[in-house]
Amino acid sequence: MSLVLVLLFIFCLLIGVPIAVALGLASSVVIVAFGLPINVLAQRAVNSLDTTPLLAVPLFILAASLLNAMGVTTHIFDLVRLLVGRFRGAVAQVSILVSLIFSGVSGAALADIGALGKIQIDQMTAQGYKKNFAAGITIAAATIGPIFPPSIPIIIYASVANVSAVQLLIAGIVPAVLITIFLMIQVAIVARIYDLPRDTVSPSLRAVARKALVSIPALLAPILLIGGLISGYFGPTEVAGVTVAYALLIGFCIYRTLTPRAVLESLKETAEATAGVLFIVSTAALFAWVLTLDQVPAKAGAFLLGLSDDPFVLLLLLNVLLLVVGMVLESIAAILIIAPIVAPAMHAAGVDPLQLGIVFVLNLMIGLLTPPIGMSLYMVAIVAKMPVHSVIRGVLPFFIPLLLSLLAVSAVPAVSTMLPKLFMQ
Repeated sequence: MSLVLVLLFIFCLLIGVPIAVALGLASSVVIVAFGLPINVLAQRAVNSLDTTPLLAVPLFILAASLLNAMGVTTHIFDLVRLLVGRFRGAVAQVSILVSLIFSGVSGAALADIGALGKIQIDQMTAQGYKKNFAAGITIAAATIGPIFPPSIPIIIYASVANVSAVQLLIAGIVPAVLITIFLMIQVAIVARIYDLPRDTVSPSLRAVARKALVSIPALLAPILLIGGLISGYFGPTEVAGVTVAYALLIGFCIYRTLTPRAVLESLKETAEATAGVLFIVSTAALFAWVLTLDQVPAKAGAFLLGLSDDPFVLLLLLNVLLLVVGMVLESIAAILIIAPIVAPAMHAAGVDPLQLGIVFVLNLMIGLLTPPIGMSLYMVAIVAKMPVHSVIRGVLPFFIPLLLSLLAVSAVPAVSTMLPKLFMQ
C-alpha cells in the first residue's frame, strides 16, 4: 500500500502537479483503491488542522505583513547601517544583522526576502557589490528567519512531532545567532580577500540617535515576542496575537503609516499564504496516515536503529537524507511527511527532541537554497530581476557557513538545548 502511495506521489510530481495536490490525490486514490472508509478523507484532513499551535501561523504571517506595510524595515536597515560603520563589507554585514532582527517577527525565509530582499540588494549594488554576491548573501541570511523565533516551520514541526512548541522556538535562538556569526565571518574573509567596498554613509551621534528613536517601536516587537515566550506568560498562539496587536498599535498610533486599506491588503496576503500552508498540512496528514497504516514509521525506526545506535551518526545520516529531500520537496511538506516517520526512532536512540527539531528545520531551510525546487532562489530572482543561474552562482559560497552551523547543531546538543533548559525549568 505504501509503495503504491509513494509511486503515485512521485508520478504526480513528475507531471507537474503541485505538491499539496499530489499528496492529497495520491492518498485519496490509495484510500479508495484499498477499500478504506471514504469518510477518512475529510476526518483526517480536518483533524490535522485542529491544533492550537497552528493558530499561530496566520497570526505571525499577518504580523510580518503589517510591519512590512509600515515601512519599518527601511528604518531598521538604516539604523544598523549607521551603527556598523564604514569598514569593508559593512553593508553586507548590515544585511545579515537586519535579517536576524527582522526574523524576530517574520517566521519564514520567503517573508524575509519579500520584506528585505530588494532593500538589501539595492543598497549593496549601489555601493559597488556584484549583484550575484548581493543576491547570495540575501538568500543565505534569510535562512535565519525560520530558525529564530517566531518560526512557522518550527511550530509545524512541534505539532507533528509532539514536542513543546515554546521550548522548540526558544531552542532556535542560539543556532540562529550561530548562523549569523558564521555568515559574518564569511563576509569578513571575502571582504579582506576581494577588497569589498566600504560604506559611504558617515555615521554621527545625532544621526544614530534620530534613527534609533524612529526604530525603537519596531525593535521592541521581537523583544516582546521572545520575552513573552521565555517568561512563560504566552504560548506561541498568544504571543502571535500580541504581536499582531502591537503591530496595529504602532502602525496607527506611532508611525501613522498604516492605513485601513493597507490592513485589508495584509489580511488578504495572510489569507492566501495561510490557505496554502494549511492545505499542505491537511493533505500531508492523509499521506502520513496511510504510511502509518502500513507501519512505515515502525519499519523505518527499526531500520535506522539497525544502522547505528550512536545519536550523532544517526543525525549525520538524517542530515544527508534531509539535504537531498530539501532539493526536491517543499519544506513544510517534507516536515509533515518525514518527521512522523523518523522522529520516534531518533528519540528512541537518545537524540534530544529539541536538537532533532532544530536539525530537521535547518536542513530543510538550506534546501530552500538548492535547485531545482529551492523557492528562495526564485524569490530573489524575481525581487532582483536577475536570472536564476546567476543567483545560484552567488549563493554557492554561503553554503560553507550554513553547513558548518548545521554540523555544530548536530554535534553539540547544548547549542539547541541550553536555553530551553535554562529558562523552562
